[in-house]
Amino acid sequence: MAIADRLLALVTSAAEELFEQLRIDPAPLSMVSIDEPAVAQHGDYASNAALVLAKTLAQPPRHIAEILAQRLRQDVLVDAIEVAGPGFLNIWIAPWALAREVIALFNDGEEYFRTDLGRGATLQVEFVSANPTGPLHVGNGWLATYGDALSRLMAFVNYRVTKEYYVNDTGGQIRQLGASILAVRTGAQVPEGGYQGAYISELAARYEGSDDVVEAGNWAVPIILDLIRTTLDDLGIQMDNWFSQASIEESGAVADVVGELASRGAIYEREGALWFASESFGDSRDRVMRKSNGDFTYLAGDIAYHYNKLVVRGFSLVIDVFGADHHGQVASMMAAIRALGIDEGRLEIKLGQMVSLLDNGQAVKFSKRAGTAIPLDWLIEELGRDATRLLILSSSIDRASQIDLAQAKAQSMENPVFYIQYAHARISALLRNAVHQGVDMEVASIEALASCRHPREVALMKNLLRLGPVIVRAAEERAPHKIVGWLMGAASDFHGFYHDCPVLSAPPAERTARLTLARATQVALATALDLLGVAPLEEM
Repeated sequence: MAIADRLLALVTSAAEELFEQLRIDPAPLSMVSIDEPAVAQHGDYASNAALVLAKTLAQPPRHIAEILAQRLRQDVLVDAIEVAGPGFLNIWIAPWALAREVIALFNDGEEYFRTDLGRGATLQVEFVSANPTGPLHVGNGWLATYGDALSRLMAFVNYRVTKEYYVNDTGGQIRQLGASILAVRTGAQVPEGGYQGAYISELAARYEGSDDVVEAGNWAVPIILDLIRTTLDDLGIQMDNWFSQASIEESGAVADVVGELASRGAIYEREGALWFASESFGDSRDRVMRKSNGDFTYLAGDIAYHYNKLVVRGFSLVIDVFGADHHGQVASMMAAIRALGIDEGRLEIKLGQMVSLLDNGQAVKFSKRAGTAIPLDWLIEELGRDATRLLILSSSIDRASQIDLAQAKAQSMENPVFYIQYAHARISALLRNAVHQGVDMEVASIEALASCRHPREVALMKNLLRLGPVIVRAAEERAPHKIVGWLMGAASDFHGFYHDCPVLSAPPAERTARLTLARATQVALATALDLLGVAPLEEM
């Protein structure tokens, strides 16, 4: 049981004893929390227990806090405790408890941080899903890296994750692709809204089929998909499933789901078209499902696809990762989920904001249709897979992001990627030097590690134990960037420890304790990096 959980159990037990002593019926304690204070001087943990209990006990919160503090001081887990503000409990953990957890971390490896948050529920994460009309660009890479890191994170907390790419291999964009190839092949001008760029010229030179735009587009799709798979592989991403939009349409599933909506009174006919009464279910207006010419709309197919995910395949939870340009589709899809009687909590849609690049201080602009998009392959080649992923994941998906290429390539402590990777490589070098010098690599005892009281040592131990709660919060909030934030803090703590606390030149007992702390740090860093799909470097 983690320290925070043990503290919560202690506080809860003390509160229950207080209820019994005062002969008051126990109040629900679900609102009692154990949190990390924003300011380190306020303790290792803080609890709101006294404020939660004040109304039931009809006593001032500070008075209740003093009673609870007196009880908690008797437990060996607590080193010190104070009452602060209106009645918060600020708690400092005993050194032996920190040491015990650090040694458990080292012995258990990444398993130390695993939780059962997902309880084995099935989760499908759909991400990238870029139209197979051209190579992936940097913006696609942003969403791809987020989706993959989120999938890794959710699997770590015991969701059974399926990563899926929805292939939009039918419709107008495929006809436009075909028309673009044919135009370039004959030397004509690419039609308005068509695709341009070197890859179109290469496809046109290879195409030997008829002048039918659908045939030409369908011919090009698998070639482009192979390029997309290769790029994703270079970024360290392997999809579990590639789901064809055409397969949904050809199976009759679109007509079936429209029929299901009709059976629920959510479809009406107007001017020869079928309309979804989506405004009644929270959308801004009603939407066309089938045009007057008999063709189903893209939205109808998308609803059928989500019905397949949530009902036919029965995923417990589905998370869609879309670009900001899909914002207008969110309300329509959620309206359809409600209309179909599906629990809307089973579908989450995450929208990624824009990404930009700085090259020599100037923003680089790009357009996929104009053929000026910056290929994701190029960025990976420039920075490397790990640096690309770490930089992408450094900021929240819902914030516009920017990469400064010069800084990203710099081998300096100002570069966050270098800063994090150097911490792991530094530990690896330290351990190699220890072996080279014939140092005994035994694990320190709890007592020996508890004797490490240098502020740098204590700060590092405390931060290692924060990774578990950070993983839980990152999973709950769908926020892999929180792992990067922890990595920056942990790297900073280790660099400070390395600078101020000599390891190999320390007396034997102290050396063993510090080596154990360094090795535990290496385990935690490697665990966090793996959650992001980044390889921990042994040397730089």
